[in-house]
Amino acid sequence: MSAAVTELERDPKEAQPASRPIAKPKKVSISAPETPNGIRSPLRTPAHSMRSPDDSYNDNGVSKRPNHGRSLSNSSMDEDDQAGGGTGTDAKGNPRKRGSTDMADYPRRRATIACEICRGRKSRCNGAKPRCKLCTELNAECIYREPGIKLDAGDKLILERLNRIEGLLQSNAMAGPKVYPLAVQSPTNSNGTISRDDMHSNNPDGTERSNLTSITGLASWTNSISNISTMPKTHTTPALHLLQWPHIRSLVSRPYDPQHLLQLELSREPLRLGTSLNIDLSNTTAFVQAFFERVNIWYACVNPYTWASCYRMALSYGFREGPESCIALLVLALGSASLGGTISRLPSGKEPPGMAYFSAAWNLIPGLMTRNTTLSSQCLILASAYLFYLVRPLEAWTLLSSTSMKLQLLLSGRGRVPNHSKELCERVYWNALLFESDLLAELDLPHSGIVQHEESVGLPGGFVEEDDEAPGRDELWYFLAEIALRRILNRVSHMIYSKGARMTLATLEPLVAELDFQLTQWYDGLPTGLQFPKTRTPLDDPVQTVLRLRYYACRTIIFRPYILAVLENEQAIIDPAVQENCRKCLDACIRQLEPVTAHHAGHLPYLWQGALSIVSQTLLVMGATMVPSLRALLPPSEQVDAIIRQVVAEIERYAHLAPSLRLSAEIVREAEERRGGIIRGMGV
Repeated sequence: MSAAVTELERDPKEAQPASRPIAKPKKVSISAPETPNGIRSPLRTPAHSMRSPDDSYNDNGVSKRPNHGRSLSNSSMDEDDQAGGGTGTDAKGNPRKRGSTDMADYPRRRATIACEICRGRKSRCNGAKPRCKLCTELNAECIYREPGIKLDAGDKLILERLNRIEGLLQSNAMAGPKVYPLAVQSPTNSNGTISRDDMHSNNPDGTERSNLTSITGLASWTNSISNISTMPKTHTTPALHLLQWPHIRSLVSRPYDPQHLLQLELSREPLRLGTSLNIDLSNTTAFVQAFFERVNIWYACVNPYTWASCYRMALSYGFREGPESCIALLVLALGSASLGGTISRLPSGKEPPGMAYFSAAWNLIPGLMTRNTTLSSQCLILASAYLFYLVRPLEAWTLLSSTSMKLQLLLSGRGRVPNHSKELCERVYWNALLFESDLLAELDLPHSGIVQHEESVGLPGGFVEEDDEAPGRDELWYFLAEIALRRILNRVSHMIYSKGARMTLATLEPLVAELDFQLTQWYDGLPTGLQFPKTRTPLDDPVQTVLRLRYYACRTIIFRPYILAVLENEQAIIDPAVQENCRKCLDACIRQLEPVTAHHAGHLPYLWQGALSIVSQTLLVMGATMVPSLRALLPPSEQVDAIIRQVVAEIERYAHLAPSLRLSAEIVREAEERRGGIIRGMGV
């Protein structure tokens, strides 16, 4: 196969002011896909369905780490954490067992001391250390897994697939010297932007190599990266990187450095908050109910069963001190925001819903910044969530950086996380990691280092039901699905868009196929209540709507390298595989852009990220309309033009919310004007 590509990139997401409560999945029974041996792995609960003993992914593309193998410590420290919604202790001070959820009881796994060699041979292991009897006889390395973790057939399949991916990447890295890049001029060499000089290469026999183009920006595994499910430090996924692609760069009058968005946010006016401590408590019941029905579904970081005691404590403090007061105020702020609709439709000059509660909570945050507790971290996560609602990404990142430091301190030593706070700590951790990954996908920000604990922190397993009068249920399905999808997105960035590596279309093909397979398995593994239809019909459930948009965004960036290949060299599309993958990419783009107002469903957690994702897909479609072979893969021109006009109008409605979105609106508006002139000149 001779084809061409050069440099790669990516994208991100979005909630809607639904008047009806969010649909919650009741008892559901999920069956894992059959393995090649015909064995099904049981998926009984949200936590079990998304855990993996080696923190890799299962057949559903999700992590499935067992609940018992957590490395969070079991001691008691930190008085603040007792009100934060942990799992509690019994009368003797022993940790309570996790209560069952609505789904089913958690599977109990017997501990085993068999070493890897004995497990593989299915022979009895005497458990001797440092080497068992069999390993001594074989003179083999004797390795014991963490107690309580047992490899079944599904787990072995996971390890085999991981080894296969790493083998592919290693072989691609070794083939690196055989790749000959094509000349592509880049206006900048910032984060993830790869500049190349004009080069002419010859084959070993002396003949000129004319049609082979490398794909740059693909992951190199020569550095032995241990975790491919985290955002790489340098990558080419942000939306503005598309402005350096052939054809697309002709749609703007000047080059845009991907750092522009970050610089605009850095130069932004600071957020001005009121100082009044007088708050209106007349509608608290409605706001609390709205929070647990419309907000906690996204973050799952407030325990509904301990909410009453938390709120009573905040009342006793007059909402003027302590983490409980801060949590209560932020719950009211987010609950109020969820009832106010998308902030993009808020009349100019009107105060955002919940701002009074947020201002009161903000006055308490300086005192919490110096506390290294799970509860103080929970406060910062909730405050970051409201800042994302206000479309203040850098302010949110500042709080998240502090949260990360607190969590790393708590997780880096035994006994630092009280047993009753483990569940809450895990949820706070995953929120921090998800937030940071979303920001790093678009902005060149320093990594906090929180990712180093990803393989040791367990997935949420459910709060203990302690209060029959709780204002809501503990819903985990969306949160776990989002963790799994974010990990797939991070793998895409690592394997396809990491800066500096080079790859041909031939070596790219198995990686794309593997990532697409993982995404398909992720979809197939969703419980019935969350599994969205792949139709073009609008959905009433905001959770399904957001997951569908996120699914197509991920699918787009998986196949996006093939669009770049054709933009670089239109002859590449002669290959049927390239043409089919281009079709998949453009179809995913259109499916994300067609219902542009559906993105309102995710505006509470994802407005900023989702807006940049829309901009990225729109630029991709614009570039495709300028190449006849790609244009043939799109819907009719009139339909595409209408979709682009709707997107331009929608992004312009966001322009007043943030300077980065104002620049994005200017870019897509100018790009569409110039595209129209070019298309007319082509006689299309």
